[in-house]
Amino acid sequence: MSAETTAQHATPGSRTSGITDAAVRVCLARDLPVERGAAALLGTVQVALFRLADGSVHAVQQVDPFSGANVMSRGIVGTRSGEPTVAGPMYKQVYSLHTGECLERAGYEPVAGHEPRLRVHPVEVRDGVVLVEPVARPAVLPDVVLDPAGSGGAADGPDAPAVADDAAQDVK
Repeated sequence: MSAETTAQHATPGSRTSGITDAAVRVCLARDLPVERGAAALLGTVQVALFRLADGSVHAVQQVDPFSGANVMSRGIVGTRSGEPTVAGPMYKQVYSLHTGECLERAGYEPVAGHEPRLRVHPVEVRDGVVLVEPVARPAVLPDVVLDPAGSGGAADGPDAPAVADDAAQDVK
């Protein structure tokens, strides 16, 4: 599947926040296999699309942060506590399709230059057509941990949250 332009989710006929005039028509919703992934090329950005049994459509980055390969559309769709997920096909990390957060690292660390989460692309299904925003929302980051002294600075050390550099994560 290819288009000229990864999850906020959309159900048929709904409009989600984050969709702009830059959104690109990718395919018809009915052409996406249910509970399976499909890859799409949005200009130079690869995304993985998932249509769930409830009709919602999600888009996340195609690159697997733990292997560096463009394979997320081959992942296994599932749920965790009612939240839709996809497991990476290489090492089986589990990600939220809503936020891109990695819920299970499966004992691995991401490859250099990648955060342990997926970028999520806003999606809208309008009149049966899937529209995907080519620019992903920033990855959902954990809450900032303040230092114990209460000075308001972010904590340092291994438990400090990492800050994603979106430019460093662009799919090439």
